[in-house]
Amino acid sequence: MTPPRQVDVRGPRFGAWVTTVVLAVVLLTGSGWLLAAQAVVFAVGAFAGLRHAPYGVLFRTLVAPRLGPVRETEDEAPPRFAQLVGFGFALVGTLGYLTGAPVVGAVATGLALVAALLNAAVGFCLGCELYLIVRRARPARSH
Repeated sequence: MTPPRQVDVRGPRFGAWVTTVVLAVVLLTGSGWLLAAQAVVFAVGAFAGLRHAPYGVLFRTLVAPRLGPVRETEDEAPPRFAQLVGFGFALVGTLGYLTGAPVVGAVATGLALVAALLNAAVGFCLGCELYLIVRRARPARSH
């Protein structure tokens, strides 16, 4: 069994700050296309991994070198699952905005914004917590 991929804990929090700004702009403008772009960012993080996600690349190349050495890491799986949850909300919101249901778009965007802001401001990742709940609820696999 391979060990889980580890990520610098500051990276997902940086991504949450950028996501918070993007989602706030989406709510202010009602831009389904901007939300679609954020959905792509979430999808890359969820399906390809955080190291390939645009905000992860930005953090690793421009921000992390200025912060000094990594002091704490975490398993990539919970924040990656959080990206999947964000992708779901962004997809629903995008469909709402682009099909003439702006209330659906705004509600889905607002929910994603609350989750991103919680992670950015206080380090509480709702999607990560959901990941842990789902893991505990699944029956253990026998080897």
